[in-house]
Amino acid sequence: MNNIRRDSQNNIFAGVLSGIAKHFNWNATFLRIIWVILTLTPFPGLIIYLLLWIIIPKDDAK
Repeated sequence: MNNIRRDSQNNIFAGVLSGIAKHFNWNATFLRIIWVILTLTPFPGLIIYLLLWIIIPKDDAK
């Protein structure tokens, strides 16, 4: 099983959401929309994103 990696090719900010989308074979744009909606609600989306940015290693692709 492959580990989740931050995507350095299809990133907008840090590649967290595109890396998760790539790992689970999801659409990255859809996942970004979900994240924006969750961030605008009382759900702590920004804090979780920052924690994932720290935890998930960056991929080796240049």
